[in-house]
Amino acid sequence: MAKITVTPVTPVSEANSVSQLNFQPIRSTRAFEEIAAQIRMELSEGRLRVGNRLPSERALSERFGVSRNTLREALRSLEHAGLVRLQKGATGGAFITEVSGDTITTSMLDMFHVGAITPEKLTEARIWLESIVIREACPRATPDDLALLRANIQQAEKAKESGDFERRVDTHLEFHRILARMTGNPIMVTVMDGVLAVLRHYVFSIGNYDNAFVLPSRKRFLKCMEARDIQGAVSEMESSLKRLQQSYLSHATKSH
Repeated sequence: MAKITVTPVTPVSEANSVSQLNFQPIRSTRAFEEIAAQIRMELSEGRLRVGNRLPSERALSERFGVSRNTLREALRSLEHAGLVRLQKGATGGAFITEVSGDTITTSMLDMFHVGAITPEKLTEARIWLESIVIREACPRATPDDLALLRANIQQAEKAKESGDFERRVDTHLEFHRILARMTGNPIMVTVMDGVLAVLRHYVFSIGNYDNAFVLPSRKRFLKCMEARDIQGAVSEMESSLKRLQQSYLSHATKSH
């Protein structure tokens, strides 16, 4: 079976020395999906890496046995998924990119906008997720981590005193991102980022609200973290988030 040679691009990473890809002719009626699946397979098996440029459209369309329009549809789907960057010009082409969690966040926001994620489910999932994060973050917390949490609380106090609602919200949400990063698990970080992005949109749709109980709770929570009291930290955060949930849903009802 004939092999395809990957075109080297300069300057790019040395990963572009990939020389052979195991693409098969397409026979499916959903050809663009099968093309995307084969490119993903090449990634998973290491024949394609971040920084590589895919072969030309002509070479790929001939190898897959499809039209260029079908191939472009497949490449666009991979671009939307964050796996491929399409670049125009003489040094352009389709490049494998480093994947971020942006596509997950965008998908969650889309689900929220169309009503597939309700405010009740959003806040409920956040409470569940936070408990898992804290159980893993607490025993891993370093002095630097605790210092970041302490500084965040101070920043939130200043935002509250100045009446800066947007900064107050963003600072409070950053507190939870710090906790997620403390787990050392990129999946937890990505999921938390997605949930918090949707929550931010939801909170701003409600508008300014009183949450005087949050900062005192954060200080109690921090003491639990410093003492490595996992259950105490989980209980304190869960209690605070449940009160926030009630506040969010109550304000949302009044605003509609």
